[in-house]
Amino acid sequence: MKNTTKPFATETEEAAAGAEVLEIEEESRRLLETTQKTEDDLSAVYRKMVEGGCSGEEIQGKVGSLRRTANNLFKAWTQIHSASDELNARWSDLQNQKKKRRFIAAPPANAAIDLSETRSDHFARGLNLYKLLLICFTGSFVGVVIELLWCLITNGYLESRSGLVYGPFNLLYGAGAAALTACLYRFRNRGSWLSFLGGMVVGSAVEYVCSWAQELLFGSRSWDYSHLPFNINGRICLLYSVFWGILGVLWIKNLYPRTAQLILKIPNRIGKPAVWALTAFFILNALLSCACIYRWSQRDEGIAPSNAFWKLIDERFPDERMEKIYANMEFVEE
Repeated sequence: MKNTTKPFATETEEAAAGAEVLEIEEESRRLLETTQKTEDDLSAVYRKMVEGGCSGEEIQGKVGSLRRTANNLFKAWTQIHSASDELNARWSDLQNQKKKRRFIAAPPANAAIDLSETRSDHFARGLNLYKLLLICFTGSFVGVVIELLWCLITNGYLESRSGLVYGPFNLLYGAGAAALTACLYRFRNRGSWLSFLGGMVVGSAVEYVCSWAQELLFGSRSWDYSHLPFNINGRICLLYSVFWGILGVLWIKNLYPRTAQLILKIPNRIGKPAVWALTAFFILNALLSCACIYRWSQRDEGIAPSNAFWKLIDERFPDERMEKIYANMEFVEE
């Protein structure tokens, strides 16, 4: 019996009437026609199988060919879907860049940032160590400022959200910003859904590791989500994972291109030495902060200082000062 099914190619042609047709779409139409022909040919094979006219080697050969074809088509579908998503995202970002805003200018498109970086020999172009360090330092400061404002809005007072003993910096936010940049950079010119999923995974992982490391090293916690549903050991929960996903989109589509645009304005002769100076400051600040927290935990257990260095730490960073810096930190009772 002759197959009377309407060819897929005709339906595709009707749907694409009046639209631009790429060469790859023409190839896909021919492929659909070939697929239909293959199905017709297999109908004859099915009859031949029943009649005993096919060998096992012949059938397995056809099965292997069809499976290899399916794998090739899946790879092609993945590449084509990615290309379609990227083309649409790049265009949307460029159109958004042109929109007029009343108070805050629209962020530059990532594609525009990429083009500017490829045309220059800037020290922090692309995704390199200099850029990640600058993003980490910036995120450490901006995160604290946002937390302070949020505390003021929700509670009516200011309370320290710093993670270091010197300066309004919290390396958790900096590490989060650097991790989001490193992991989502490849999706900067793709649809927001990828940034959302990536932000959920990366942000939750960073938050869990930081909470675990803090408790392991110092026996303390700065947050606990045990009272919220769908939490894992109180370190992360679904609600905040969703927030991380939203932050991932906001970061890679809005905040990162703004930050990258500002970084491009830093001259090479100033930028490189400034990055290394800031790196030294943050390393020393982090080491001193760890020492202060460690000594604070010892004082909490009633352990006296064992040498002159720890006595100096006790004098310069007593409990009152540490409680002001780390307002939400609580030591876990074993």
